[in-house]
Amino acid sequence: MTVHEVRCMLGDSEIIIETGKLAKQADGSVTVRCGDSMILSVASSDAKPRENCDFLPLTVDYLEKAYSAGRIPGGFIKRETRASDAAILVARCVDRPLRPLFPDHYYSETQVATYVLSASPENPPQFLSIIGSSAALTISDIPLKKPVAGCRVSRIDGAFKINVSEDDLEKSDLNLVVAATEDAVVMVEGESHVVSEQDMLAAIEFAFKAVQPVIAAQKELQQLCGRPKRTVTPPVLKAEITRAVEEKRAQIKEALAIPQKLARYARLDEIKDEIKSRVITADSPFEDKLQLSNDFSEIKSQLMRADILKLGKRIDGRGLKDIRSITCEVGLLPRAHGSALFTRGETQALAVITLGSSDDEQRVENLQGEYKKSFLLNYNFPGFSVGEVKPFRSPGRREIGHGFLAEKALSSQLPDRESFPYTVRLVSEILESNGSSSMATVCGGSLALMDAGVPLKSAVAGIAMGLIKEGTDFAVLSDILGDEDHLGDMDFKVTGNENGITALQMDIKIDGITSEIMAKALSQAKEGREHILRKMKETISEARTQLSAYAPRVDEMRVSIDRIKDVIGPGGKHIKGIVETSGAKIDIDDTGRVRIFSASNDGMEMAKQMIYDLTAEAEIGRIYTGEVKKIMNFGAFVEILPKTDGLLHISEISKQRIREVTDVLKEGDVISVKVLNVDQSGKIKLSMKDVEQNHDKARAG
Repeated sequence: MTVHEVRCMLGDSEIIIETGKLAKQADGSVTVRCGDSMILSVASSDAKPRENCDFLPLTVDYLEKAYSAGRIPGGFIKRETRASDAAILVARCVDRPLRPLFPDHYYSETQVATYVLSASPENPPQFLSIIGSSAALTISDIPLKKPVAGCRVSRIDGAFKINVSEDDLEKSDLNLVVAATEDAVVMVEGESHVVSEQDMLAAIEFAFKAVQPVIAAQKELQQLCGRPKRTVTPPVLKAEITRAVEEKRAQIKEALAIPQKLARYARLDEIKDEIKSRVITADSPFEDKLQLSNDFSEIKSQLMRADILKLGKRIDGRGLKDIRSITCEVGLLPRAHGSALFTRGETQALAVITLGSSDDEQRVENLQGEYKKSFLLNYNFPGFSVGEVKPFRSPGRREIGHGFLAEKALSSQLPDRESFPYTVRLVSEILESNGSSSMATVCGGSLALMDAGVPLKSAVAGIAMGLIKEGTDFAVLSDILGDEDHLGDMDFKVTGNENGITALQMDIKIDGITSEIMAKALSQAKEGREHILRKMKETISEARTQLSAYAPRVDEMRVSIDRIKDVIGPGGKHIKGIVETSGAKIDIDDTGRVRIFSASNDGMEMAKQMIYDLTAEAEIGRIYTGEVKKIMNFGAFVEILPKTDGLLHISEISKQRIREVTDVLKEGDVISVKVLNVDQSGKIKLSMKDVEQNHDKARAG
């Protein structure tokens, strides 16, 4: 097979796309290289459609290989196993722009997989995966409508940059992943440090222009070696089914006006069952049932979209910019460190905060090594939240993605570790859902953080925006319902405060959206966000000044660097003993700073005393109570601190002259002594004669 290669520029970096050398039995395979980073993307699809299928069976995977960074996987099993959360998030960023670009009625099992073969921190490989996946599909016979490309855009010192290194990313106030076709933007996801709507739009437009050479390169590669695309034949529709559904249009319109979701769904199901009883029999093929569902959904879509575009009226009677009713409550869980219940319409999130020490930080392994996270957000979406029965399992890709978005929305507004040294875990339990539970998580999470006493820089709210577009007519919807998401053209989530944006995520179901639409969506989102923030601030406007009685307290002390080993002890013996005895958690760093976390004042004081006893150093002029450990002719050695002895010379025992040390002291006596001097070698000189003795064991000769 002939090897083909195309080259282009993405920002300041050269992109090399090659095919014909690796994975030649796949329907399409390419390698994409940028600097020392290189990925392999493959696309495969079954020749025949899946039987009895009514959706696009597309699977997208992103596989990080430890060898790509010259590492061996950590843990007991020395091989790659379950995909990390980070890899799942990358796979979602690949899946979301590709999925809308497949034609209707394409039901063949399709898989797109990207292997990271070589990873360089200077050229992050994650953003090559969108390019590689699109290129593999583009040169294959799999019917992708058009190629797509993606990149990360950052802003450093006021200038937009494309795909900067991980080190440079630390200097940026913006971190966006943008995917686009040659016509329009199709996906956005990212975070920022309160960036204005105008700057956010400028960043997206910058990324759109930057990826155009990559799209052109994919089209060039397709001309060189691309295979003809498969033909997707639309199903033959039965007129009697379409007619039976059309006859129920008026009833469907009435049902769509029912404001309560479950009641609306129940009535629509009744109407659908009535139609089914007329045109579907036990012997009817699956295609007939699929046509009924598609025709019914199409009528719903037509009615909903027409009311919005022509009348400005939505399913639940709201106007285009109206926000559903909002209620907020904080402090509802008595033992939690912080809690909040945020309800918006029929969406409800219970957010719960737990404060911990550095021991509770999450250790994360990636291709570059390990790092720790001190802010953790877990999002849970049980079946009952949408009135369904669903077994409880480990979090799926959707839950990981929604939790990640909410975490990024809040993280820039958290205090730094110096001023608030806690590990913070936020759990969002979605109890009801009818439109954007991830944005409810942001709002509830912000309230719960303030209830827990976490000093946020500002409260954060989130809102989901929708779009209905027919030709050149369009309407942007604020605070969309689940049906408006399902039957609409866009799901655009925006979070932030009154001054700007902290995170956003955009998915579309059409070929792309223009800058005009995006600008209107961002502006309208700001209005809605400000309304939600006002409602939130009626409940709690700033962080509580006192932590929960059940939250751990933190105190800090310092030890000299050369005494750190004394606190830790051999094999961690001393620090483990402190933890077991006091119940406190101890965090000690390389500078000698010791942080003590304890829910009990007694435990806190006990831990502090134990650390002091292990590390205290004699202070000149201070009086100590110590035990006589050894008697010598010239004096006695007294232990004034654990493992710290000083010399009490015979001349410093008493104001009167004594012949023998044993005339006054014996081993085991507990006496009070003053530190006279500590020389450069650490030897301590003590005196007893000027110190009042209140100990029974101190005796005269």
